[in-house]
Formats: sequence, C-alpha cells, structure tokens
Amino acid sequence: MDKRIAYIVKNDPVLGAIIKKIGHGKLSAWDATKSPKPADHFRALVVAIINQQLSTKAADTIERRFIALWPHKKFPSPKDVLAMSTRRMRKAGLSKMKVSFMKDLAKKVLNGTVDLRRIHRWTDAEVIEHLTEVKGIGVWTAEMFLIFSLGRDDIFSYGDLGLRNAMQKIYKLRKHPSLKRAQKIALKWSPYRSLASRYLWASLELK
Repeated sequence: MDKRIAYIVKNDPVLGAIIKKIGHGKLSAWDATKSPKPADHFRALVVAIINQQLSTKAADTIERRFIALWPHKKFPSPKDVLAMSTRRMRKAGLSKMKVSFMKDLAKKVLNGTVDLRRIHRWTDAEVIEHLTEVKGIGVWTAEMFLIFSLGRDDIFSYGDLGLRNAMQKIYKLRKHPSLKRAQKIALKWSPYRSLASRYLWASLELK
C-alpha cells in the first residue's frame, strides 16, 4: 500500500474503510515527473473558466468550438486569446463575461502578474493569491489548480460542493459540515489532504 494511503487509513478509520471499498490502487498520487509546462497551465486555467456553471457536456462542446477558432494550433497562447475578437470568441458559445475573464488571464500571464513559468516554485498561499487576481478565478479554482496542475499534496477545498457532500455522506452527518468541522476532519489526513480529497470525490460513486 502507498505510504500516503496507509497514513490516511491509519489516522482516519472512517475514510480508511471507504478507501478499502474503492481500492488502494484505484487512485495513484500525482506524478511529479510529469510536471505540466506553462502552456498546459494556461490551458488548465482557460478550461476552468469555460467550465464555470456549466454541465460537463456543455463545457466540452464549448471547449471544442473555442479551440477550433485556431485551426492550426492544439491550443491558443495568451497572445492568441488577446488578439482574437470578443465577437468571434462569443460565437464559440462563451458569455461576454467569460471572454473578459480569459482576456484578463491572458493579459496577466503576458505582463507577469501570473508567472506560469515560476508558479510551481510558489507556496500554496502565493499561488492562490496570484491566481485570484485574475477576473473570474476564485479560491476554489486556484485550489483545483494546486491539486491537479501543480500536484500539491496537502490541499483541502471546503468550497467544493462534492467534498462537502462526500463528508456528509461518509461521516453520517445531518447536514454539510461547518468549515471548522470539515477542517478538523481533514486535519487527520494532513499532509496528504489532496489524495484524501480524491477518495472523497470517488466515494460519491459508491452505492
């Protein structure tokens, strides 16, 4: 068993039982050898903006239309996004607000406010502070970026509805846990709260 999973199982028998149901090998830890490049970070943030308040199916459709605006590229660069007209981007299905968010992101990447080449060197708090300077990127989006793009081990996002639903379910709570209670539970998993969170999300699929 992965030492991180063993740690979580030992410190939290309730989540440990869920992990055993899901399977120890079902969710592997983030592989630091596959660190994304700055272009991948930009793509991840743009896609996060596209996904806001949309179903997965609708977001996927808009993402395909968005990428198709640049037929000879796998994904547009910040310069490409800034150069593309709002009118054409909206034809892909994006709202005017989301276009403004993307252009603000592109502008801040280009002027260095958000340095995607050095972002992996920043602390978790610094990443959140810098990303939330971009219009349309809040703490939750920044925390998801920390988990899935930077592979940070110890992130728990109370703002994630799925995590609150999972905690209510597996800890048999009458309602969503308060921030204080959720943080107290999650402290048992530290310094591997990101991996524990992935098992919480997976637990929502259990019957």
